[in-house]
Amino acid sequence: MSILDIIITYREGLLAGLLVTLKLCLIIWSSGIFIGTILGYLGSKHHKEIGTPSRFISFGLSGIPVLILLFWLHYPLQALLKININPFFTAAFAFSLLNIFSVADLVRSTLANFPAQYNLAAKVCGLSQKETFFKIELPIIFRQIIPSLLNLQVTMLQLTLFASLISVEEIFRVAQRINAIIYKPIEVYTTLAIFFLIICLPLNGLALWLKNKYTRDISEN
Repeated sequence: MSILDIIITYREGLLAGLLVTLKLCLIIWSSGIFIGTILGYLGSKHHKEIGTPSRFISFGLSGIPVLILLFWLHYPLQALLKININPFFTAAFAFSLLNIFSVADLVRSTLANFPAQYNLAAKVCGLSQKETFFKIELPIIFRQIIPSLLNLQVTMLQLTLFASLISVEEIFRVAQRINAIIYKPIEVYTTLAIFFLIICLPLNGLALWLKNKYTRDISEN
């Protein structure tokens, strides 16, 4: 059975798995970018209250393998709390948590290196702190971090493969089921690789193009 035969024969299952993966990514991406940006901004303005705890949590998460975090949230924590949560939402929470603090670190570090003369010019022009952020800081920061941000989201997409290990019916688990039926690992996992290439390569290409076009040194040096 060729790769094309696998896609045609099992198209419904592959499509269903792909939709689950994309739904998972939608939650991870949206929560990570939105909450992470806010957390990063607040962390840069309130170092002791928000910045330091955020960096501490981020540092702690970076030392925990993703797979262990996922299993811990799915099995022992739920048994300890005597609750039963859908594995999809457990995976969404675990990966969103990682994405939020990764984005927060990215935003916070960019704001820490933001040139002081821009904020000084905004004060001279009579802009409030809120206006300065939305009209000056945010557009410049967005241009600086978007390539790294896109690369981070591609990484989060690839991490969703681990969700299959707690029974989330995403595309990798579907591929495993198909392989169990026909036992064509090379063809099945090549098909899976093609799906990820179709999604990831345009994002990586866009990140590279944006980096070359917009990213520049904004330091005072």
